[in-house]
Amino acid sequence: MKYCLFFLVSFFTVSLTAQDSMTAKEKAAAYEATITSRAQKIVDKLSFNDPGKSTIVTKLVAAQYKNLNEVYTDRDLQVKTQKETAPNATKESISTAVENIQELATERISSLHNKFIADLSAHLTSAQVDQVKDGMTYGVLQVTYKGYNDMIPTLTDKQKEQIMTWLIEAREFAMDAESSEKKHGWFGKYKGRINNYLSAAGYNLQAERAGWQERLKAGKATKTN
Repeated sequence: MKYCLFFLVSFFTVSLTAQDSMTAKEKAAAYEATITSRAQKIVDKLSFNDPGKSTIVTKLVAAQYKNLNEVYTDRDLQVKTQKETAPNATKESISTAVENIQELATERISSLHNKFIADLSAHLTSAQVDQVKDGMTYGVLQVTYKGYNDMIPTLTDKQKEQIMTWLIEAREFAMDAESSEKKHGWFGKYKGRINNYLSAAGYNLQAERAGWQERLKAGKATKTN
């Protein structure tokens, strides 16, 4: 047992040392491999018959990940520098400077977003572009939309349309977010808006959710029997 523990600790230590010893070039290559793999998984779901087009779109998606990462890395570095080089500045002035840095980053991200969609649209149909967006946001839009429809079977066509409109808007922001947590955060923000909208329309969401859970349990029980 002690030998196994020693081996695991030693292996972990060696792994960390190997990571620390990686050159900047090696780290960059590892990152490129990661985002290319991520992009390829998204593009594979489009089921292209043309390998050339698949390669082009994969490169576009991977490049978008890289470009977004560069913006966020640059933003974080600027914020860190601002705080470290202005230790005697007031909280208000630092807050203002950080807000300005964030605004510039948002503008850069917006430009990247628009160019990315334009580049994708040059090779894909509108439906395929949406598939890429869903791939970059873990398919949360479709899952959430189905969830609302399953939870509240009495939704009107107008209400369904409004829910979809807001979820599409959430996806536009989420696909540019810097982490999985923040991607989900955008959908969480819009789900709050949707919930308020449905509550104002007279739905008791707590009761609707409880009824949905009961229907799910009944369905599982039926399948088991």
